[in-house]
Amino acid sequence: MILEMKVPSPGESIKEVEIATWLVKDGDYVEKDQAIAEVDSDKATLELPAEMSGVITLKAEEGDTVAVGAVVCLIDTDAAKPAGSAPAAPAAEAPKAEVKAEAPKAAPAPAATSYAAGTPSPAARKILDEKNIAPATVSGTGKGGRITKDDAVNAVPSMGTPTGGSRGTERTKLSMLRRKVAERLVSAKNETAMLTTFNEVNMTPINQIRNEYKDAFKAKHGGLGLGFMSFFTKAVTRALELYPDVNSMMDGDYKIAYDFADISIAVSGPKGLMVPVVRNAELLTFRGIEAEIKRLALRARDGQITVDDMTGGTFTITNGGVFGSMLSTPIINPPQSGILGMHNIIERPIAVNGKVEIHPMMYVALSYDHRIIDGRESVGFLVAVKEALENPVELLMNGDAKRALEL
Repeated sequence: MILEMKVPSPGESIKEVEIATWLVKDGDYVEKDQAIAEVDSDKATLELPAEMSGVITLKAEEGDTVAVGAVVCLIDTDAAKPAGSAPAAPAAEAPKAEVKAEAPKAAPAPAATSYAAGTPSPAARKILDEKNIAPATVSGTGKGGRITKDDAVNAVPSMGTPTGGSRGTERTKLSMLRRKVAERLVSAKNETAMLTTFNEVNMTPINQIRNEYKDAFKAKHGGLGLGFMSFFTKAVTRALELYPDVNSMMDGDYKIAYDFADISIAVSGPKGLMVPVVRNAELLTFRGIEAEIKRLALRARDGQITVDDMTGGTFTITNGGVFGSMLSTPIINPPQSGILGMHNIIERPIAVNGKVEIHPMMYVALSYDHRIIDGRESVGFLVAVKEALENPVELLMNGDAKRALEL
């Protein structure tokens, strides 16, 4: 029986996918549930498993965009599983041996030419003279290294800089996911009134809490680390309650407001930037936030992230500091109206009670859609985040750090 394998639907809004990589070759025998291809949608990369065992016939090429429900391969379920491919190995090696045997015959060919390496042909010399380029600065691709007309046409004056280095280029098609990210970022810049406001945070209080409780936190919660993201997520959910316009979005002539905080966390995966969502983050403890971020980050790293993991989100947090960024203006993740950018922590001198002290400082940035969020709300929101991070015990832990980290 010939089984037609069709592209399954990765999600309601997805109408087509792209064949990113075939993991098998045409004519291979595949086992049921074996991953046979990776397909890109505009939200994630998913594996396509074989529905039955048999010999596969591919009906689409890598890079092809195919509609959901379209046939991408056939599986002959009546075909017998081959005993093995080991006997074919010697035959495959035979042509290689013949090529190696012939190679020495071709080797003397360059020596037979009457031209020295670097000598231009008459046409090439004329072009080089017109360009005022010395032949010695051009690498020839002709026989024996002779400079051809094409070499002369492609030659570029050195302008006093060394030549001879690699100038190769490579053209590769972006994945569907990357193209969609690019499309959304350009859309956010073109279709929103985006502004960015900045502030700075003294990270000393959070560092003190982490240094005091991180070992106990890890022992209590099965090796889970106490990072910065749980503090920032808690600070953001608190600020969203104080400034609900930041937790809303435009829909035509209407504003959609949310009474919950689904926080999108930007993480780097093998296919590029992904933004999985921590649902109802306002209800989670420090342990709950750290555990969920770790789960989603591992799924993104292993290429197991799903469309559902990244669908929705009412506000985004992105941490460029892990890559060394000191300051940036993050782009809104549409259709959301706000995104908080974290940056690296640097010890800097600041004034404290009239005295200069050295503290670990972080710049934070809030990009927001001015169509729906006014300056008062945006600045107030960022100040509320700063206040919570600089006074976490009182504002994020109900006055008891130990108990807040044990829950």
